[in-house]
Amino acid sequence: MSATLGIVVPAFRPDVDRLTAYVRSLADGLAPETIRIELDDPEPAVREALREALEPPAQVNAVDRRRGKGAAVTAGFEALEADVLAFFDADGATDAAAAAAVVEPVRDGTADLAVGSRRHPESVVQSHQTVLRRALGDGFAWLARRVLGPSLYDYQCGAKAITAETWRRLRDDVYEPGFAWDIELVALAGAYGARIREVPIRWEDQPGSTVDPIRDTARMFRGLAVAYHRSAVVSGSRLHRLLPIDPGPSLRERLHEAAHPDGSRGDPT
Repeated sequence: MSATLGIVVPAFRPDVDRLTAYVRSLADGLAPETIRIELDDPEPAVREALREALEPPAQVNAVDRRRGKGAAVTAGFEALEADVLAFFDADGATDAAAAAAVVEPVRDGTADLAVGSRRHPESVVQSHQTVLRRALGDGFAWLARRVLGPSLYDYQCGAKAITAETWRRLRDDVYEPGFAWDIELVALAGAYGARIREVPIRWEDQPGSTVDPIRDTARMFRGLAVAYHRSAVVSGSRLHRLLPIDPGPSLRERLHEAAHPDGSRGDPT
């Protein structure tokens, strides 16, 4: 029996028509058991329009605040029941064929984590980002390759797939709620000895990005430092374990507490 697949699409201020068409293409192309749209701080009209336009296997989970990309994907992964968990950004820059290529090595058991890559030499980029965003992204990837264990061309592409077993191993070491979540995921997977596959994709930049080139890049560089530290702790570094850094509750724990402030459902399991 082939591995079951659950997909998360984190969305903040999405284009409803574009997102609807993209989700339908993922359903047709990948045949997942569930596609869960994690919708942050939506206008009521957007929430209702998506719920009316989409049908199973798609479902919409709307939250009345902006959690951040990492928090939205984490919440979605925790809600899914599937052998393989994947997420794809809501703008549809990674089309269904490319999404299927990312999922394939995890679904067939040859990788524990597959990372879509826009910067791989074999990737096809049809429409480039602005010069500033591309320069910042290239600089970030260059530095990450020299800091982290996993050496990739691209850490931040919004297309990744992971086995549910690997996710369960590392999820309580995930702390980053924002765009740096990707880098933390890759770093932790490397620290846990997961088999990581970088997958070249066909990618097309889409207008209307909610990424701030300066503010969010600064946060990602900070996230890189944190990811390096957390992965070193997991890898058993005595030095990093001795550093007086208290990360506080994991992201999963914080999401649970936000959903159940009275503690009525106990600890997350």
